[in-house]
Amino acid sequence: MDDARFVVHGLSPHGGRLVTMHREDRMEDDYVGTAFSEHDLLLILRSAGLPDPDLVVDDPRWVEWRGAAAHRWGSG
Repeated sequence: MDDARFVVHGLSPHGGRLVTMHREDRMEDDYVGTAFSEHDLLLILRSAGLPDPDLVVDDPRWVEWRGAAAHRWGSG
């Protein structure tokens, strides 16, 4: 899904999920944080400039969940 602005990557073996931000003018996505919970994710997205992340966290136009089910936390 190339149009997603944020990607929540799969579960890490040590816990948490990497979060990256896609920018149209760049070849590579920017790392914006590692989320260990829903609360962490919302804080990361807000810090990265998304004004109301709780309203769009399940909208695939804004957030793409990869490698594990959406809203799943823990270790891989």
